[in-house]
Amino acid sequence: MMQLSLTTPALLFPAISLLLLAYTNRFLTLATVVRAFSEADLTNERTVRQVVNFRRRISLIKQMQAFGVGSFLFCVICMFLVHMGYQHSGSILFAISLLMLAYSLALSVWEIRISAEAINIHLEVIEQKCDEQKRKAGKSRWRPRK
Repeated sequence: MMQLSLTTPALLFPAISLLLLAYTNRFLTLATVVRAFSEADLTNERTVRQVVNFRRRISLIKQMQAFGVGSFLFCVICMFLVHMGYQHSGSILFAISLLMLAYSLALSVWEIRISAEAINIHLEVIEQKCDEQKRKAGKSRWRPRK
């Protein structure tokens, strides 16, 4: 087995810190959108879809943050164990830390996909408004440029 030094888990500190900052930023941005959205027409089917989307995203972001913090914590404990001479235990915790970080990143990709769904819902609204304006002007259905 490869010898684990104190510097190896320490390399993850800046990466995990930046990820946690990015996750927090996504959460705060989503919270702002949800607050602004509270004035929307709740009888509209698209609005209901957005609310479901918001709930899924908030849940995922919380999980992303939890696994990111867990990864950070296991890195710290790993460094302590390596420092105390418990090389094998430190290596195991470092591997767990990496797995938690990988899972956090996978959740992030999933959240990004759901976020794209939310944008598509907004695009449907825009397309509908464009169609209505074209009909009022007596023109054919609006089509996006290729």
